[in-house]
Amino acid sequence: MKQSVVSLGCNFAELWQENMKEWDGTISNRMTDDGCEEAFWQSFLEKKKKQGESYINSYAPKIQQELLALLQPDDRVAEIGPGWGNYTFSTAKHVRHLTCIDSSKSVITFLKEEGNRKQLNNMSFIHEKWEGLAPPQPYDVVFGINCYYRVQDIQDALIKMNNTASRLAIAGMTSGPEKPHYLDLHHEKGYEIKFRRRDYIHLQNILYQLGIMANCKIIELPTTAIYDTYEELIKANSSKILTNHYSTKDIEQALTPYVTQNEGKYEYSYTFHAVLLYWKPVKLFEEIVPS
Repeated sequence: MKQSVVSLGCNFAELWQENMKEWDGTISNRMTDDGCEEAFWQSFLEKKKKQGESYINSYAPKIQQELLALLQPDDRVAEIGPGWGNYTFSTAKHVRHLTCIDSSKSVITFLKEEGNRKQLNNMSFIHEKWEGLAPPQPYDVVFGINCYYRVQDIQDALIKMNNTASRLAIAGMTSGPEKPHYLDLHHEKGYEIKFRRRDYIHLQNILYQLGIMANCKIIELPTTAIYDTYEELIKANSSKILTNHYSTKDIEQALTPYVTQNEGKYEYSYTFHAVLLYWKPVKLFEEIVPS
């Protein structure tokens, strides 16, 4: 175990673990049950396969651009938790070799098939949790984006990234703020909202407590959600409300400044963000136990 060298008045690794719980204090089966998580990915990736080339998220190219700016053509790179490959194939095309590490057999199979289809011959795969993996070799760069949601011992996971990378470690997350109408409902009407419980700032604070001064690149991701019907608009944009009894009229009023109609559909434009935390690996000190 490593020591936290800066307290900040809080142990952010413990806070991360506590915030794996939902707002009602429960923890979802996907967080703790590997079989449940595998079943999710098997079903999810079957749907992705039917989307053809459009399976990459629309916001991913902007993050890809910033990620590739940190990578060099001769790098040997490890990607943690690649999922359906939002950043995998663009990275493989850019670097000398890419190793994908994922706990899901379905994910590994999907990526292998897509890599072969794209004729990418510089990819290898490890079916294992990052937390339990003894990396077979050091990599020039280790990165993971949106892959930390099941990681309970987040401090050790970040330490392993630091110790396994020889040139650069990169931890990324998509981030808030929440859609603006939720913020308005919270501040103006006192509504309880299911705000995200874990975000990039927790990772940055954990790194800081380890003595790692990570650079922070914030990427704006403008997006427009489109709804076919008014009922769909209201339902989709009430899902984060925790207040038991709320007024539909309040929801409608909160949405009005942000929603426009276009050819019979409802469009909600807003901006969320992605964050890349990146650092040159440093030597970390063993915990000092008082005698």
